[in-house]
Amino acid sequence: MTDTQGWHIWIDRGGTFTDIVAIGPDRKPLTQKLLSENPEHYADAAIEGIRRVMGIGQGDPLVPAHIASIHMGTTVATNALLERKGARTVLVTNRGLADQLEIGYQHRPRLFVRRIVRPAPLYDHVIEVDGRMDT
Repeated sequence: MTDTQGWHIWIDRGGTFTDIVAIGPDRKPLTQKLLSENPEHYADAAIEGIRRVMGIGQGDPLVPAHIASIHMGTTVATNALLERKGARTVLVTNRGLADQLEIGYQHRPRLFVRRIVRPAPLYDHVIEVDGRMDT
């Protein structure tokens, strides 16, 4: 972290909680934990968390010049995939590779098992497209 002016803020937006860690211009670390969804109190947990660590009221504007960096990550999409929740998806891949994810690496923890039960794919449909070719 080279810029000592302004706030440095890190946000982890999860399905239940949003965690914020911030270092202010005085170099003191601050943390904040909010419900990711709480529409009665705030529209967006990340913005509300930034306001709280910076000591800014809900009606007051955020001043971009006071913020040196914001880094945000989320586990919401990853969890949706792992739990197989959310929108139906389609896999778009180069022609000839439609079964690549289904084939995978062929790891077989039990080499001589005759009936292998594979998990269902994360996508509902595959679309094959012509990829770039050197002519």
